[in-house]
Amino acid sequence: MTVRFGYGSPACVSEVADVLRLAEQADRDGLDVFSVSDHPYLAERLDAYATIGFVLGRTERIIGLANVTNLPLRPAPMLARTAAALTALSGRRFVLGLGAGGSWDRISTMGVPQLPPARAVEAFEEAMVLIRQLTGGGPSVSSSGPYYPVRDLASSQVSRPQIWTGSVGPKSLAATGRQADGWIPGHSADWLSEPYRKSRRIIDDAAVAVGRKPDEIATIYNFPGAITARPLRRTRDDNGRWIGGSTDQWIEELTGAVLEHGASGFVLFPTGPDPFDLTLSRWAHDIAPAVRAATSS
Repeated sequence: MTVRFGYGSPACVSEVADVLRLAEQADRDGLDVFSVSDHPYLAERLDAYATIGFVLGRTERIIGLANVTNLPLRPAPMLARTAAALTALSGRRFVLGLGAGGSWDRISTMGVPQLPPARAVEAFEEAMVLIRQLTGGGPSVSSSGPYYPVRDLASSQVSRPQIWTGSVGPKSLAATGRQADGWIPGHSADWLSEPYRKSRRIIDDAAVAVGRKPDEIATIYNFPGAITARPLRRTRDDNGRWIGGSTDQWIEELTGAVLEHGASGFVLFPTGPDPFDLTLSRWAHDIAPAVRAATSS
């Protein structure tokens, strides 16, 4: 099993130097993924796709991920072209993170009509189908879909990107089971939480219903926590949420997540007082190699 290790990048305009420095450090140190949030309605944030493209041009092996793409503000046909371009330019170092859209009060400030939740999920699934049709070659695409009707659009010859979703609601989770390659549990839920267990069952049942195997949909966790110089007495809080711990405590926890719960990857969001670059170095040099070695088959 290949376990991916990544990190959540700073995302503010004022943090440009940190964004680039940390990405280059992570690339040198062998991390797999850098992720950026996608909130175009926030003026202080860097645009996710401009950031991904720029960072991919400054690195050699690390993968770029929008965690996750705000679909209502990036229509699926155009998003397919963007994904194809980033895939081609980077040598396939791009994963398409995708969400149905949250914070509609913010999204609608950019001139996009608000969709009811059920319709937003329908658009989300239609987008996944269309993006796959518009990448990877194949015949021209015409669709009478209610959200993205297209006519005689050529499919890009670039390989299809993997799609990882940030689904939370039952209908969105079912769409993930039918269409996606990976799932990033919402609200930093992890393998020991009840929200994760309930949500994963919906994904697995939906996958089986369309003839897919549940293990075709990887689970990649957004995982906040502190990497401490010394062991902590408790690595989880009273609600069972991971706090962090020493490198050995992280290695034990993540190894168990992979071997006992089928985790496929972890995107670190550092907490605690240590500088980001120091935490990222511990993540890359101490934790990731040890977990990979303990879980390799």
